[in-house]
Amino acid sequence: MTDSQIPSTGEVSTNAQLPEALDADQIPAEEAAPTPAPDEPQSRFSGVLREIASGNALISVLAVVLALVAGAILIALTDPGVRAASGYFLSRPADTFQAIWNAVSGAYVALFQGSIYNFGRPTFAAGIKPLTESLTFATPLIAAGLGVAVAFRVGLFNIGGQGQILIAAACAGWVGFSFNLPFPLHLIVALIAGTVGGALWGGIVGLLRARTGAHEVIVTIMLNYVALYLISFMLRTPGLLQAKGSNNPKSPPTRDSAIFPHLFGPTYNLSIGFILAILATIYVWYLLNRSGLGFKFRAVGENPSAARVAGINVKNIYVIAMLVSAGLVGLAGANQVQASITTGFGSGIDAGIGFDAITVALLGRSRPWGVFFAGILFGALKAGGFTMQASQNIPIEIVLVLQSLIVLFIAAPPLVRAVFRLPSPSSGPRRRKLAEITGTKAVVTK
Repeated sequence: MTDSQIPSTGEVSTNAQLPEALDADQIPAEEAAPTPAPDEPQSRFSGVLREIASGNALISVLAVVLALVAGAILIALTDPGVRAASGYFLSRPADTFQAIWNAVSGAYVALFQGSIYNFGRPTFAAGIKPLTESLTFATPLIAAGLGVAVAFRVGLFNIGGQGQILIAAACAGWVGFSFNLPFPLHLIVALIAGTVGGALWGGIVGLLRARTGAHEVIVTIMLNYVALYLISFMLRTPGLLQAKGSNNPKSPPTRDSAIFPHLFGPTYNLSIGFILAILATIYVWYLLNRSGLGFKFRAVGENPSAARVAGINVKNIYVIAMLVSAGLVGLAGANQVQASITTGFGSGIDAGIGFDAITVALLGRSRPWGVFFAGILFGALKAGGFTMQASQNIPIEIVLVLQSLIVLFIAAPPLVRAVFRLPSPSSGPRRRKLAEITGTKAVVTK
């Protein structure tokens, strides 16, 4: 072999022609493979620890920890007691530190009691109610986050969650109050209407991206405004979505036959929508990791050009991916209408879920179960934030700051690794994954 035929150090040679392997007796003694060292198991264990320390899951957890630390600093800076004690810090510094501890611990204890378990309640059934409230808030976040995650895995940015939720809520709500069907048929029909409505609204984005090359970020943002003003108009127009005999921009109440039943009775707000969110998570996991369509999704997301060369119709994948993504977001919109809401809905039915879903998908690293637990975390922050505000007089905006800081740290993994002195991830697994998805035979030479 000449020098020109030897790959350079660190290069990846695709479909490289390698010489035939030599027999064992043809290898000189000094070039034979060395005997494994006695400490090879220890080295292998160290490698596993390194992979865990540099993995995405740990980075996400540490990003939440950093956000909580930064939130504690903000709570201390905005607390009146801390500001009063800091006025005489030089004479009595212990008072300042005590005030800081009281403010931060009181805020996070209130956050826990408002989202997980309230130890001040007399019974376990009453104390566990905050957890059910967190799961109630998390249900639409999980569904919408899964939709955004699917788009992310295909290389698309679904920023149109607000519009898709509004259209889905309008479709599910119209079926919910216009038809008189028996339970559970009415519930299923309304749910399908909302999911299909959201999917079709997102399918417009996929179609424009595939046929005209229009960027999905711009199209989804514009469609958000179209959906918002369209639903607002329909809520003000008698005979469309506005309740009869009412001048308010509000729909008629949803019939009881289309309402999600409670999981644990009327005492708790948690409905079967949470079960649907679990089923949606399992479906997305199977779709992305076990199905042929999911393989095409991942291939296009990794490298559209290589996927096209491999025979995948990239344009059709864009359309299908946006249909699936928006359908999952539409599930969140249907949940907003059918989850025990009997008084009708207005144009604010989306409640910012479409944009919060982007944060949930980022925190979950666009992995189905990661999105599931990220949705529960953000649901807990929402549920506990109201308790923080009510019991500790802490502005609810602090919770929004926490969410924003989580996104900031998620977007800056090198910063998290630098703070906690974590090792950098190796590039080998990434190259092997890229070669596996694109169908090439990559050989990494050292």
